[in-house]
Amino acid sequence: MASRLRVHSLALVLVVLGLGAAWLDAPQATEAAPTRLPAWTGGVNLYRNGTFTTQKSWLWCTAAGVQIVRNIVDRETDHSTAGQRRYFDWMRTRNRYDLPLSAGVDAAGWTAGMRHFVDDRYRLVASRTFDSALRSAVTRLRLTNLPVALTVSHGNHGWIMTGFRATADPAKTSSFTVTSVRVTGPLYGLQSKNGYDMPPNTKLTTAQLKRFFTPWKYAPRAMIWDGRYVSIQPVPVKAAAVASASAVPSSAASAAPSAVASQASTAAPSPMATSSVAPALARLVSEPPGTSDAGAAPDPVAATDAFAPPLGVVLAVGLLLLSIAGLVAAGIRRGRLSPSRSEGRSSRSGR
Repeated sequence: MASRLRVHSLALVLVVLGLGAAWLDAPQATEAAPTRLPAWTGGVNLYRNGTFTTQKSWLWCTAAGVQIVRNIVDRETDHSTAGQRRYFDWMRTRNRYDLPLSAGVDAAGWTAGMRHFVDDRYRLVASRTFDSALRSAVTRLRLTNLPVALTVSHGNHGWIMTGFRATADPAKTSSFTVTSVRVTGPLYGLQSKNGYDMPPNTKLTTAQLKRFFTPWKYAPRAMIWDGRYVSIQPVPVKAAAVASASAVPSSAASAAPSAVASQASTAAPSPMATSSVAPALARLVSEPPGTSDAGAAPDPVAATDAFAPPLGVVLAVGLLLLSIAGLVAAGIRRGRLSPSRSEGRSSRSGR
């Protein structure tokens, strides 16, 4: 009897520990949400009239993107060529690779610029699927009230996502569907061809966005971000701190972003685009998984982007199965011992 109680107690402890681990590891409804968020009204739109600026050079989409986001966040109205040149030159020195001037700013440089000139919480995110990229982007936008930078046209160009609408508040629940987004592209005023770029604050359905927000593909060479959806997202303070603590040391410049998670690595180069869709745009590219880049740092949000089963859930299931196996084994052992015990009692009573 005592043995049976010990087995049952052990099984109960294992199950409780497993479920506790699952609860702690499972994604929470909010990710370090600020104490005061604007009231949820079905969506968010950070764009304001006067914040848009056209890129002053075919190469300066990333610099113009920084300028637009600064205008939104800092409530400025800077549209100067000098400002864009300053951002472009500074970000060029933070590129992951040594590139010719015609290659422009790469994704590492753009992320470094967003962190230095706008907000240090920005992190480079590479997602395996469009849905995971979009969901993490709108969640971070909602939690921080900061715009998200998107690489579009397979990395040929950069847009700013300033808002979205969803069926529920991403700050409160993960059970939501994004119904539309608001995007701004700095080519508007310089070129508007095949959707590159539409007027500022254009509303797109998710299906329409998917035509533009496409996986990286750089034909001249295999690069680390090929096949991934690359964005620069403002990660809430707590998550950003975890990201920095968990980051793999990178061989990139020290100003380049730190990151956390297993889904992506630090950014890479951005040769000038020659696409027929949007000619002569600054390209943002990098190397694909599997290349020998030991210094690559992982993605800051792989856990939320990948939507993989939480580690705690896996442990809980494993512990539960072990507990069941232990109970079954104990039952079989007792069944095997029963006859001998009965025989022993009969023998003793016979004597």
